[in-house]
Amino acid sequence: MQVRVATGDDVEAIRRVHEASIRDLGTETYDDEQVEAWAAGVESADYAAVTDEACYFTVAEAESAVVDDQSIVGFGTLVRREPEDYGADVDAEVTAVYVHPDVAENGVGTALLVDLERQAREEGFDRLGLTASTNAVPFYEAHGYERVRERGHEFSDHEGTGVEGTVVEMAKTLA
Repeated sequence: MQVRVATGDDVEAIRRVHEASIRDLGTETYDDEQVEAWAAGVESADYAAVTDEACYFTVAEAESAVVDDQSIVGFGTLVRREPEDYGADVDAEVTAVYVHPDVAENGVGTALLVDLERQAREEGFDRLGLTASTNAVPFYEAHGYERVRERGHEFSDHEGTGVEGTVVEMAKTLA
């Protein structure tokens, strides 16, 4: 497996990984309505960050097709600016680390996060923030992120009603 910069050609594979990850792994800590609302947002996402200069967007790619006849098994994003209304002083934000559930707990998420942190260090960022789904908190804690605060989050306007859940803001000082 290699981690590389994402391209526009990866968008549909990224969308499939994103939805599969939410639908399978999100059920660990969110109810069916929350997961459905969260996953519904994938359909309307344009993944413009793939070509956005303010974002470092990576994919984890297996040597051959692993999942659904595709080799993309995960993705991660780093936004090169301070997040708005954040509960801690950070200078950049990890906005995504998603892994296809068929390869979860095999080091794919770790490889993506390590690459995002490497890039942040190279660009001179000192402290990263992120907003984690509750199912992902143990993963980030294992990688040195500390809880900042819990807050409510609206997953999407699913079927005309806002569906809310809890997310956890976290931060890490880069060494």
